[in-house]
Amino acid sequence: MARLKITSEMAEAAVVGGCVLGGGGGGSRAEGLRAAKLAVETAPLELIDIEDLPGGATLINASAVGAPSAKTALATPQDFSDAVKQLCHFTGQEAAGIFTNEMGGLATVNGWMQSALLGIPVVDAPSNGRAHPTGVMGALGLHAVPGYESVQAAIGGDPACRRRIELVVRGTIDQTSAQVRHAATLAGGLVAVARNPVTVDYARKHGANGAVKQAIRLGQAMLACREQGGEAVIQAVCGELKAQVLHRGPVERMELICQGGFDVGTVTWPGFGLTFWNEYMTAEADGRRLGTFPDLIMTLDAQTGWPVTSAEVQEGMDIVVICAPKSSLLLGAGMRDPELFKQCEEAVGKSIISYSF
Repeated sequence: MARLKITSEMAEAAVVGGCVLGGGGGGSRAEGLRAAKLAVETAPLELIDIEDLPGGATLINASAVGAPSAKTALATPQDFSDAVKQLCHFTGQEAAGIFTNEMGGLATVNGWMQSALLGIPVVDAPSNGRAHPTGVMGALGLHAVPGYESVQAAIGGDPACRRRIELVVRGTIDQTSAQVRHAATLAGGLVAVARNPVTVDYARKHGANGAVKQAIRLGQAMLACREQGGEAVIQAVCGELKAQVLHRGPVERMELICQGGFDVGTVTWPGFGLTFWNEYMTAEADGRRLGTFPDLIMTLDAQTGWPVTSAEVQEGMDIVVICAPKSSLLLGAGMRDPELFKQCEEAVGKSIISYSF
C-alpha cells in the first residue's frame, strides 16, 4: 500500500500549493490551514493512492459549496462529517475512501476532517486538479452517464441566525447541484457536502489522480524559499507549473458581487484585466487574450509571493498575475466537456469555449 503519512508540515504545503492550484477559488488559505491542522491533530491521517483500493470499492466525494466572500458562512467540522454519514445512510453504501472535488486553499483538504472523525482513508484522486465553479464540473463526467442519479447531502448555516439547513437530494447532476447551491445561499454562504458515490474503477478513469501530491510538491517548493522573498516564491511557482508572469502592479479596480451563491466580478489594471466566477476565467491585455479557464490564472502577493484568491483581492494591492497552461495541470473529466463551459461564458460575458477547445 502506497500510504503517505500526513504531517503538520505536509498539511501546510498542501494548503499553500493547493491555494495556487485553486486559480482564484477553492477557499481561503487561512481556513484551509486551520482545517488541515485540526484534522491532523484529531487523528493520524494517511493519503493513499487510488491504485491501492479494490476496483469495486465505493468512494465518496467531499466538497464545500458556496461563495468564498460570504461573511455569514458557517459549516463546522461536525457538519462535514455528518454529511458523509447522511449520504452513506441514505444510499446504503459503505465508503472505502473519500476524495476532494477540487484543489484550493480549503478544497485541497476536503475530506481530511471526515477521515479523522470517521476513519475513512483520504484518497489522492480529486475530481479535478484545479478549482472550478460548478458542481457538475467536479462530478467526474457522471452527467453524461445515461440514467445516472446523483445523491448529495449538504449541511451548513448558523442556527443562532436561523440559517441552519440540512438536506439529502436525489436527481440528475444538474438538479442536485442546483439544489445544493441554493442551500448554500439559504445557509448564509456555505454548506458542507458529501456526494456522488462512485467505484474506484470509475474514479480512476475520470479523476485527477495524484493532484494532492502535486499540491504538496508545489507548496514545499514555495515554503523552501519563502525566506528569500516574494520574487523567489513567484519563480518557484512558475518553475513548478511552467507558468509565466502576465502582469504586475497595484490593482486599479476590483468589482465583486455575490450572485446565485457565486462570487462574480473583474480585477483591472491599466491595459490589463481579469474576470472571475469564483475562479479566474480570463486574462486580457489591451483586448488580447492571454489566458482562458481551465488554464490556471492566479494572483500572488508581490511582496510575499503568497497566493491571493479572487475574494481577497483589494484595490491598491500590489499583485503579480501568473498563468500556467492547462497542460501543466491534472484535470478530471469535468474539464473535457465544452458544454459545461457555457455557464462560465454567461457568467463573465466572455468567450471561453472557442479558446479552450
